[in-house]
Amino acid sequence: GCPLGNVIPEFNDAVYRKNWEEAFDILSSTNNFPEFTGRICPAPCETACVLGINQPAITIEEIEKHIIEIAFEKGLVKPKKPTLRTGKKVAVIGSGPAGLAAAAQLNYAGHQVTVYERDEKPGGLLRYGIPDFKLEKWVVERRIALLEEEGVVFKCHSNVGVNVRVNDLLREYQAIVLAGGSTVPRDLAIPGRELKGVHFAMDFLKQQNKRNYNADPLAFRDIESNIYAEQLLATGKNVVVIGGGDTGSDCVGTSNRHGAISITQFELLPKPPEKRTDYMPWPSYPMVLKTSTSHEEGCERQWAIATKSFIGDAEGNLRALQIVDLEWTSGSDGRPAQFKEVEGSVREIPCEMAFLAMGFLHPQHKGLLEEMGVELDERGNVRASEKAYQTNIPKVFTAGDMRRGQSLVVWAISEGRECARKVDEYLMGQSVLETKDAVLSMAF
Repeated sequence: GCPLGNVIPEFNDAVYRKNWEEAFDILSSTNNFPEFTGRICPAPCETACVLGINQPAITIEEIEKHIIEIAFEKGLVKPKKPTLRTGKKVAVIGSGPAGLAAAAQLNYAGHQVTVYERDEKPGGLLRYGIPDFKLEKWVVERRIALLEEEGVVFKCHSNVGVNVRVNDLLREYQAIVLAGGSTVPRDLAIPGRELKGVHFAMDFLKQQNKRNYNADPLAFRDIESNIYAEQLLATGKNVVVIGGGDTGSDCVGTSNRHGAISITQFELLPKPPEKRTDYMPWPSYPMVLKTSTSHEEGCERQWAIATKSFIGDAEGNLRALQIVDLEWTSGSDGRPAQFKEVEGSVREIPCEMAFLAMGFLHPQHKGLLEEMGVELDERGNVRASEKAYQTNIPKVFTAGDMRRGQSLVVWAISEGRECARKVDEYLMGQSVLETKDAVLSMAF
């Protein structure tokens, strides 16, 4: 169930025996950042747990978090410095989970790694896309400091293709890893989209994450990503979040903290069941109802809703949404397949601030990718196979959401690790980094 190949029974057994050092050694052999996955992973491992067939699964995510935090408390987490430097230089572009994992592994292999980050501080999605109430930023800072102590160099406010020349990197480095994530949000092309008050979710979340460390949320618009020109505050507003996923939930929690008058979250799909159905057999990941702490804090959730238009006032400000109920029919696999509008259900709801949280399409093409000249696949992601992670430019590799599309943090870490091994092979002929399968075979 775990994309990282974590050896879960073994570290669980070590925890049972209260051997925290052994548990940490096992966990860290496959996962560079259990302090992240132990806080924000949706835990596909738990849905694959055999205990979960007829009762609550083992809380593997919580166990992970306890292992790494106890390891830090006991001084077991130490800088993992390479014993020998190869003399090879690698640039990693992007400091989200995939970039950090690739940088950590390549540094362990002895290469000199420099991470280029277009924002003010490293961390990418972990720092700017996830609220503090889910992932405290001191957790990110602690890991960045450890990576720096190990020898990884971070260059922030370095937007490759904007204020850093692509050709300079191609000349200076023997290999480059593209790990910039999937950052172009899905838009909603309906009447009134241009009204003041309609915003992408990530613009809203990033501003608040910058405020949390006393930074100017409007600064560096010419360099950074997702910097909106005005302050986005939900205080005293009727807020609607369009999109029922994790990003939408984060907007709900942040709006609650701002002091919104009301918060409503819309999901296009019908309300999922609370338990597995015959169409969701164990151990497949079940599409069941999930309620986050943000929802519990206060939010009205509505399913099978489509937004038909944004309605403004005379000054061009958003004042309401026109919505309609949907009737869904299921396909042979039990999943929602087609919908039609419910006759007579069109109505308006008051709204002064709407957040579009409908996922991400692909990485940003303008700048880095266009200047680099890498090929894109049919979805607009950087083309590279999962086996090689190599683009059409031999020395340029890619990993994480930039390659696979919008996905989970745990998949980004996994791809960063696997990509690093391929880069190491490219530079040295063979790699000293273990594969996921090798770690699993040693365990069993």
